[in-house]
Amino acid sequence: MVNRLIAEASSDMRAGQGVPDDMKTAASDVLVALARSHFHFVMAELQSHLKVTGKVPDETVLLTLGKMACKYALQCIPFVGMTLLSLRAMLSQVGSGQTLRVICSVLEQWSQAVIMYICEQKQRPFPRTGEGQLSDHIYLVFCYTMVNWLGCREEELLDVTEEPDPTPKAELSSCMEPQAIICPEEPVAHLHSWESGGSEASCVVALGLLAGLSHSDAPAARKKLPQVVEAVQSICDDSSARVRQAVLEFIRELLSSGSQICWAWDVVGHIFNEFSRTSGRMVAGNLFAWETPEDGVLRALCMEILCSLDVSLRGVTKLLWPRLLQYVVPAQYSGMLIPLSKCLRALAERWERVGCEEEESDAVDSLEQAQLPAPQALLVRLLVVAAAVSHKRSDQAVAALQLLQVLSGRIHRALGAVWVTKIPLLLQYLEGENERSLDSEEWEHRLLKFLRASLESIEDEVWTMDLSQELSQKLGSSVPGSWEKLFLYKAFGTVLAACQDLRHVEGQVLRFLQQATSEKQSEAQGMISVVSRASEGHFNLVLDTVTTFSAAFTRDWLYPPAMDLMVKGFTMETVQATCAVLMCFYSGIALHAPKDLLLPRLDMEIMGRILWLSRAKRRDTQLKLALVQSITQVSSAIQAVGDCGSFELSSRKEATQILLDWIQDEPWDALVYGVFQALEELSKLRPLLTRKDTQKLLTVCCQVVFSYPSAEQMRKGRKTVRAAVNMKLLHRRSIEDLGHLIQTLLKGSPSCFDDMVYVLKGWLTSANALERERGLHLCACVLEACKEQLKLMRRDSCKQFISLVALLGTLTGDCLDTSCLKAWVCLGCLLHMQANTMTEESEDDETECLYEKLNSPDTKTLAETHATITKALCKCIPPDQATSFMTAALDTRLHIIPMCVKTAWKWVFTFLVECREEIGQEVPKILSILYTYVEQHTHRPFSLQALVLLAQFHEKPLIMSLLQKGPHMDSVTVELWKTLGESIAGTRVLRFLAKKLDKAGDDHLQSHSSAHEQYNHHSLLETVTITNAICKMVVGMSSTDLRQLLPQLFPSLLKWASGTLAEEEWFLHASGCREITLEKPCRFFLSSLQLVLGKCMASKWMKELLYQTVWERLEDPLDHLEGVCLLSRILLKAGLVYPCLLENLSSWLESCSHNLWKTATAFLEEASQGQQ
Repeated sequence: MVNRLIAEASSDMRAGQGVPDDMKTAASDVLVALARSHFHFVMAELQSHLKVTGKVPDETVLLTLGKMACKYALQCIPFVGMTLLSLRAMLSQVGSGQTLRVICSVLEQWSQAVIMYICEQKQRPFPRTGEGQLSDHIYLVFCYTMVNWLGCREEELLDVTEEPDPTPKAELSSCMEPQAIICPEEPVAHLHSWESGGSEASCVVALGLLAGLSHSDAPAARKKLPQVVEAVQSICDDSSARVRQAVLEFIRELLSSGSQICWAWDVVGHIFNEFSRTSGRMVAGNLFAWETPEDGVLRALCMEILCSLDVSLRGVTKLLWPRLLQYVVPAQYSGMLIPLSKCLRALAERWERVGCEEEESDAVDSLEQAQLPAPQALLVRLLVVAAAVSHKRSDQAVAALQLLQVLSGRIHRALGAVWVTKIPLLLQYLEGENERSLDSEEWEHRLLKFLRASLESIEDEVWTMDLSQELSQKLGSSVPGSWEKLFLYKAFGTVLAACQDLRHVEGQVLRFLQQATSEKQSEAQGMISVVSRASEGHFNLVLDTVTTFSAAFTRDWLYPPAMDLMVKGFTMETVQATCAVLMCFYSGIALHAPKDLLLPRLDMEIMGRILWLSRAKRRDTQLKLALVQSITQVSSAIQAVGDCGSFELSSRKEATQILLDWIQDEPWDALVYGVFQALEELSKLRPLLTRKDTQKLLTVCCQVVFSYPSAEQMRKGRKTVRAAVNMKLLHRRSIEDLGHLIQTLLKGSPSCFDDMVYVLKGWLTSANALERERGLHLCACVLEACKEQLKLMRRDSCKQFISLVALLGTLTGDCLDTSCLKAWVCLGCLLHMQANTMTEESEDDETECLYEKLNSPDTKTLAETHATITKALCKCIPPDQATSFMTAALDTRLHIIPMCVKTAWKWVFTFLVECREEIGQEVPKILSILYTYVEQHTHRPFSLQALVLLAQFHEKPLIMSLLQKGPHMDSVTVELWKTLGESIAGTRVLRFLAKKLDKAGDDHLQSHSSAHEQYNHHSLLETVTITNAICKMVVGMSSTDLRQLLPQLFPSLLKWASGTLAEEEWFLHASGCREITLEKPCRFFLSSLQLVLGKCMASKWMKELLYQTVWERLEDPLDHLEGVCLLSRILLKAGLVYPCLLENLSSWLESCSHNLWKTATAFLEEASQGQQ
């Protein structure tokens, strides 16, 4: 209801024509009344109308804002900046005096509200907002109002926003110009009338007419020219933009005429002052900074006039040179440097070409009166401008360097020979780089190197000390924290490095040490750079000075047992800040020290002092940053030395342990301050880390990175959205930094790959999906970066390679899509690494192509790529490592994820298929692994499928391995035999068993002794095992397949039944088991035969066999032959007497066994009679 009422009142307040002013005023009063209880809603409505761009809001809206400030002064304070910013944007769009008065009224009322708020604050002990902060919002807006509108009449408002038609003006000027030449007093009078409040338009026209006098050859005009110049000079400081532009146009014509009368008035100085005046209107870095269109036009005109100066006129060189040179140094004229450099270079070339010519007296006086800048000031200013190439424009840097080359002899006579070769090289570097690709640090390095070479060529201590003094003055006037001041600090350090006055150098270093320990951090960094760069030329002196200062400061330090830092007379914050600065001094010195002097003093005097200064129980932000930065810089300095010989950093282990303790105690701060970068640099130093230390390092780092909560978890924990986003960015950066650390470790020691895999396994198999994703992200980062360098199929890395392939293959079925993608990326990298070990370039190209296809958006292409990578990696696994691969893929904690289990077995299946020809000797071991997983419910179906695959490719070794289980089969063995019977390989396996059983029967019957003790116990044990296996397989086979095998199975089983008729029992000795007694072996084989026939024939024939007591007759030695006849008769009726079966039985007729001969004869005769 309130929002609706506000909207209605706002609409009535802004109603168009036809609505009485009383209604608008009433609507405004309603809004002001509503603001008593709903202030923010009303203020939001009014602010929305102020933000509409392109037009000034209705006057009633502005008046309502003023009422709000009067009635609710304190509540309006938060909206001061927003409101005045909107009002500032309207000022250039004001088209009537009425609107201007309304805006001024609003500004006055809001200013009174601010004054009231400040008075209220002064009575409180803890003010919330300072006076300066609120005054900044108002000051610039009032400045604009005073500059542009104070004293103007209402009818002149349109002059600023509407440009008059130039055609009538040009025609009028062409008509009046002859009259102005004849009688210049009239336009001069117009100029004087402008000073007395005359028309601006008439003043502009008069200046345009007077400009033509400078080119006139009429004696009267030439005679009056000094008077005209004096009149124009009197109005040059006018505030009107149009008048100032007309004055500049007049100066342009005057300069182009070559008249020497202009030097009585420093027109060049006016051009630069006008440029500075228009540039000064912009307040850099402030919310209310602005530039009017008129300012841009005036600045462009100033530069255009300077570019068009004709330096070929007689006497102009000595006239312009001193006047232009004095504007090189002041910073407010930097924008004019390009045309200024062009003019000065043209003047110098003309001077060298023409030589000393006769100069006019005014020119000589100009040279004598000009205040030329000091050579050191010129050098410093132009170097600063050249260094600004990455912050502004490269053309200014080019202009500065070109001007330096021109001024070389005037800065110092020794610089010409050096700069003639050095400056062209710098210009060539700038030409080869554009502004976007230019490395600012590299460019600054080149400039400072150029400065150092210049100073070494001068060899003038007094001149160098004067340069040092100039830099000191510039530092005092520069903006704190600006890039310009930071560059000046670096230049100061370079100057001290080249200075040969050791007392001066020591004094300056000590001065900066004292200032840095008491200044803000931004200033301290600059002072650190001064001392650090000074060590390039005076390493021992600077290091001794810093050490002496540090020792004096820390003389009263106490270290209690708890190692909590305490200093007498100082607060803890001051102590830690000072320690941080001193640490940075030491590391900066190491970074800039001469390579041949660094190592002897680095271990104890630099790194040792840094670690000693960091021994505080509680470290604040500044000390933490300093510790990380110092360790990183010292490590980098050691590496920069190059060949360090036998140098070993004895404090490296202590530094590493300090960082690791910090990571464990304060993981969040450790990530924020980039500890991994310091550890990375330390890991490059000697002595190298041991395997144990490497694993500890990786374990601690991974624990910090992987175990932190996700952004979603932080949001659930009522953290802000910004905190969640920051955490996500921090994690991404931390993983990248940790990846760089691992890459460094891999380069230093290839065995680190094993350590990395060892540590990452725990995270890659975590039950937490987020931890697995982070582990894969890190693994992908490392492998992508190292895939060109690492060769993993070495003997010592083979097992870890196999383990990693198996684990990553399993993770390609992770529940998170990002994890699957990263897993495939890792596998692609591993395949590429393996290809690096091959000598054939074609294979390397193929793997690179596969790796690139992993980013394909096409689903079909991606699936084909995945399949190809899987097959290729499986082929890389050595046959003797088959069981290691299968165990690594299956023996993980990822069994809780169904898709991962399925994916792991897919990799196993692919391996068994792709490596089928090589793994024959490993079948027993593979079978042992399958035994293990068949017992697990999750893995059972996959294990049985793997068994079938083995049977297809390695039938004999698989069967022989299964037979080794013995006659007493456990449930797993029974399940395996049944599975083989149900599989497509069942027919082949059963045929193999039948042949083996038949051969064993032949061997048994060829024995002449009837006592089973004389038989080969091993053969009998194997026979029983084979028969049991046949029985288990028959259960799962179809009757159709079994009938095809009946010609082999029937004779084999009947042979053993006939051959064991007279035997009562067998005593079998299985390895590792107690003795097994098999009673009535004939009955055992007949039972197996009954099972086989039961699967082959219809039930009625089986009943017929039972009814005819065939099985009892076959078991009885006396009725055995009759039982054989009955069996033959019934089989013939069932249609199971195949020709091949009869053929197999016919071979018994030649057997040495009398029982077999009789059995075969009885069966064949009965079959023959039945067929007839």
